[in-house]
Amino acid sequence: MTIAAPPFHLTELIRRCAGGRHLEADEAETAFGMILDGAATQAQTAALLAILARNGESAAELAGAVRAVRARAGTVQSARRPLLDVCGTGGDHSHSFNISTATALVVAGAGVAVAKHGNRAMTSRSGSADVLEAAGVDLQRSAATAEASLASAGVAFLYAQAFHPALQAVAPVRREIGIRTLFNLIGPLCNPAELTHQIVGVPERRSMQTMLAVLAMLGRTRAAVLCAADGMDEVSVTTATHVMEWTGSRVLEYEIAPEMIGLPRYAPGAVAGGGPQENLAILRRLLDGWDGAHRDIVVLNAALALQIAGAAPDLSGAAELAQSSIDGGGAARALAALIAASC
Repeated sequence: MTIAAPPFHLTELIRRCAGGRHLEADEAETAFGMILDGAATQAQTAALLAILARNGESAAELAGAVRAVRARAGTVQSARRPLLDVCGTGGDHSHSFNISTATALVVAGAGVAVAKHGNRAMTSRSGSADVLEAAGVDLQRSAATAEASLASAGVAFLYAQAFHPALQAVAPVRREIGIRTLFNLIGPLCNPAELTHQIVGVPERRSMQTMLAVLAMLGRTRAAVLCAADGMDEVSVTTATHVMEWTGSRVLEYEIAPEMIGLPRYAPGAVAGGGPQENLAILRRLLDGWDGAHRDIVVLNAALALQIAGAAPDLSGAAELAQSSIDGGGAARALAALIAASC
């Protein structure tokens, strides 16, 4: 039996990477387009992913891969501006409740449109998709339904598996090689909506500069990448959090701490969560005005998001908007709108 030779172009790119060279963005887009289209062998896919991980993925490689994924995804159109997403890469092993999901609802409740891109749990017990499904949100909604939800309520949930079916082609290889790959990093960057603003949390500071460069390459008007000193991929209420912000023309670096907006610091584990039903109960109590660490960490994260979106000039003003979104019922109405869009 004759086995067809793999495409020469991809083989050549793999050889170059094996020699320590990084791919240009257009080369990465071509390579990952072939992988997602099934034009690469599993051996080629595994080799490229492993070599890129060894070399350390560059911003251009990540941006090219994101463009390849998004070119094969369902797209969500919206005239809402600003249009924001807030999420983390995961993998911080903090066992917290669904902080970014609650943050998205609070931000939407404060009047900033949010296209929340998310998935089921990978390293935790409950991902954003899991807790929203428990609340009654239909994960398999169409792009048209998401667009209508954004237009009417300023919030939509975009389930990654529904919008990125091409990624199923690489799932077996990712499982078999068993290492962190480029796909672990680009998940938050592949939102099918045309975002103007974005916040991405990472569990390691060494990833921050690269991730911010990718967000700039993807055309974000304003964006931030954050990493807490305790390793959370959220703004922490236990320690200070390092932030790198892209303003559209330059990079700013600063730290955020709870006391900057009058909040206390909490002991490690204070924002712990559980499975989808437990996290949904926490979310509903929080939206009903429940005080404590769970509320405070959401207020702190929402404050940064609202500041980045331009809804307030500083963190203190943004925190007031976040508090009002919870206490005035805006965040609860955002959740109700997501559920209603499923009916």
